[in-house]
Amino acid sequence: MMQNNRNYFIAIALSVVIVLAWQFFYMNPRIEAQRKVQEAQIAQQQAQTEQQATTPAATVDGSLPAGGVATAEASREAAVAQTARVAIETQDLVGSINLTGARLDDLKLRQYRETVDPTSPMVTLFNPAETRDAYFAELGFIAGENAGSVPGPNTVWTATEGATLTETTPVTLTYTNEAGLTFTRTIAVDEHYMFTIEDEIANNGAASASLAPYGRVTRYNKPSTPSIFVLHEGFLGVVGAEGSLAEYDYSDVEEEAVGNAKATGGWIGITDKYWATSLIPQQTLPYESRFSHFTDGQARYQADYKNDAVSIPAGQSTSVKTLVFAGAKQVPVIDSYQESLGIPKFDLMIDWGWFYFITKPMFHLMDYFFHLVGNFGVAILLTTIVVKLLFFPLANKQYASMANMKRVQPKLEEMKAKFADDRMGLQQAMMALYKEEKINPVAGCWPVLLQIPVFFALYKVIYVTIEMRHAPFFGWIQDLSAPDPTSLFNLFGLLPFSPPLFLMIGVWPLIMGVTMWVQMRMNPTPPDPTQAMLFNWMPVIFTFMLGTFPAGLVIYWAWNNTLSILQQGLIMKRHGVEIELFKNIGRMFRRKPAATK
Repeated sequence: MMQNNRNYFIAIALSVVIVLAWQFFYMNPRIEAQRKVQEAQIAQQQAQTEQQATTPAATVDGSLPAGGVATAEASREAAVAQTARVAIETQDLVGSINLTGARLDDLKLRQYRETVDPTSPMVTLFNPAETRDAYFAELGFIAGENAGSVPGPNTVWTATEGATLTETTPVTLTYTNEAGLTFTRTIAVDEHYMFTIEDEIANNGAASASLAPYGRVTRYNKPSTPSIFVLHEGFLGVVGAEGSLAEYDYSDVEEEAVGNAKATGGWIGITDKYWATSLIPQQTLPYESRFSHFTDGQARYQADYKNDAVSIPAGQSTSVKTLVFAGAKQVPVIDSYQESLGIPKFDLMIDWGWFYFITKPMFHLMDYFFHLVGNFGVAILLTTIVVKLLFFPLANKQYASMANMKRVQPKLEEMKAKFADDRMGLQQAMMALYKEEKINPVAGCWPVLLQIPVFFALYKVIYVTIEMRHAPFFGWIQDLSAPDPTSLFNLFGLLPFSPPLFLMIGVWPLIMGVTMWVQMRMNPTPPDPTQAMLFNWMPVIFTFMLGTFPAGLVIYWAWNNTLSILQQGLIMKRHGVEIELFKNIGRMFRRKPAATK
């Protein structure tokens, strides 16, 4: 038994070492790098230096038309001002449509700010091609037989003067080419983030014409936020009505473009942590799609698709409808699009992870409590109680097993003395004792193992869902998705300096450490010195480790520890087992006898 305990503690120690090494040598440098990148971006925005003018791309994007790709870095305001536009004014969006190319390249999210300060600038999603952080969506056509000059990135559309796109007022753009084809594009948007773009093509020429619709989402730069293993940022999509989710990092397509087989139905796009853009082709038309990285002219990342060519006889017309999602990945909004518009697996745009079957229900439970109490921090506390209740039977068995093991500890010690030189006899005697007392020595491990997926699911919910972004708790916690901003090492802000990242040990990590320390003191101190040292240092290690974790997760852990202490105390009392807490605390302050010479 002692050997099993020793192996158990060695396994814990190795796990802690691995986690700490990952945290300090991988995560902390990346977080620090993110902070420096953000500072550089702020300085650059303040400078607002303009450089050279726009030039078109040297080559085409595969089979898609070239043009409109910038090698310049104009200010955003200058880029927006240099072309004719149609304004966008909705409940959740503000921006404009560029009449050159009919591009969505100027879009801000009304409901989201860059920082927790409500007066900070709105989050910007789309930027014109002339800017450093260009990001836009474009729909057009590839000319076939007798089609003439079809709409592409350089086409100048015509709109009614003073037209504004709102939730209740769609806008209509028109373009007629030299071959007698008239393109009428109607753009509508709902109260959130879904654009409906319907193109009607009338062939007024003398011959049948053919053309192929295309769509693309293009961005110049990767997100400044360093990637993390629990979150996917980059290309994603569900290609085909029965397809599975495909995810590719930016680095994947930098090495080689990813082509998808021809399919009907589905969607493709680019996702960030909280925002995304996706193209949903008409679900009845076959299309080919790909994820690419181009280095001609301005380096850029692109998700695009091309439909099969359609033929339009002379004197007739056809229409194509495409959906474009551009906005925040709000769970109820994304889910409603999947249900109402029939977009296959659209909810997977939110990175629920491997434990989808746990993560998403946990979010809905937390969201339910949020709508009851109006505070996501309190919702986390209530969710923890529900999780505790669900796991109560298992936890009850765990603590009962621990209590029974403590009850028979004197008998085990007698057996160890009796079978000191007979290991096999000791094992047989111990198993007989366990059978007699109806004790399963490994029963206490299963509840811990089963709760690990729940913990990671909760971590995922807090880290990736936009509902947690800038969600306040109480007092100094104004963003549950960010670490506790206070630090013990500057006396929680009393001293005028900012400690390095690994010393940002705030109030909530300290509370978590204390609760973990109390929970561990509920049990006897291991007799082995190595195990005892690990026993003593574990709360300190986890306090430093969780210092850079989202505050919501640390609050959950501290509250979970508190509930566990109460639950363990009640179960131990019910089984007549002594609670070691006060005895262990007393040993810490008891003066050790002086060594005899």
